Amino acid sequence: MDNKLPGTGQAIEELKRISRILEIIQMIAVFPKRYRRKDFARRYEISERMVTKDLQVIRHGLRLPLHSSSQGYYFDSLPNLPAVQFPLTEGLSLLMALQAAQQLAGTGSPELTAAISRLEALFPATFAPLFRTLSHPPAMTAQGKHRQQMLLLLNRALMEERKVQMTYVTLSRGGAVTERIVHPYHIMPYVRSWQLIAYCELREAVLMFKLDRIREARLLDDRYRIPVDFDLESYLGGAWGIIRGKTQSPEPIELLFEPATGRRVMEESWHPSQKAQILPDGRVRFTLEATITPEFIAWLLYYGPDVEVIHPTRLRDQVAAKYRQALAIYENDPTIQEEAHA
Repeated sequence: MDNKLPGTGQAIEELKRISRILEIIQMIAVFPKRYRRKDFARRYEISERMVTKDLQVIRHGLRLPLHSSSQGYYFDSLPNLPAVQFPLTEGLSLLMALQAAQQLAGTGSPELTAAISRLEALFPATFAPLFRTLSHPPAMTAQGKHRQQMLLLLNRALMEERKVQMTYVTLSRGGAVTERIVHPYHIMPYVRSWQLIAYCELREAVLMFKLDRIREARLLDDRYRIPVDFDLESYLGGAWGIIRGKTQSPEPIELLFEPATGRRVMEESWHPSQKAQILPDGRVRFTLEATITPEFIAWLLYYGPDVEVIHPTRLRDQVAAKYRQALAIYENDPTIQEEAHA
């Protein structure tokens, strides 16, 4: 029995075309006089004749003022979006999200500041004193400006599916500087910085790069495609945070926290597999299944004597070794020894 709905394939193709037309409008609006008919044909792997039909829809169907020059297509002007009405709770949620974005290093921009100001203007005047205390974005440092430049360039590379040539510093190789060509797959904030996940032609693998270590970068005309089977969650696997270990096999971990610290740990979402149980003596049994990485060991060391590794033994030994190394440093410090005998 054939369960295929009639016309389903045609409907899917029509949806794909609508999506393509909307993306073409976005590309022309953001980068006027950059794209020509052959550029769109190559990007979407369609004929220039089909591109012409899409452009006719934009010009005559949507009635947008589309024009062309020797450099590419552009709009004379674009209509402003109508004002959107928000319930108070939705407006506050959106405003808090924008203000949080301002705190992320590298995301500060005049456009973001203007968007926050416009949104604040929608609220009653009684909210003004509160907004004045919140609307103080941090000053943009030289490092922050560099991050912003990299974010803009890499996001453009993602949108246009263009390769990036970059000069990168690898700390794990003693600060070695290499020239690489990468295919950006994903950009994500982490802690106080940003990470790029991309296929590296030099290493022939999908790797993670810290934006702060990219000294220089430029867009290439060469195109790429993100593999349809690439999945960010699968790539990160069961790692703690985003630093991937040498092995991609997560393993069961059992920790025992002191009462006060354990309750604080329970309040946070650290890993999808985490489980916590308060024991009769008040201590907290914390279990998860994750890949053991240096990042996870550093997290354990942060809690010092307030956490004990129960399982696996290998992790317990690694943490104990770190404490022995720290103890050796302080035992050999003559200043500390003099203070101890004073």
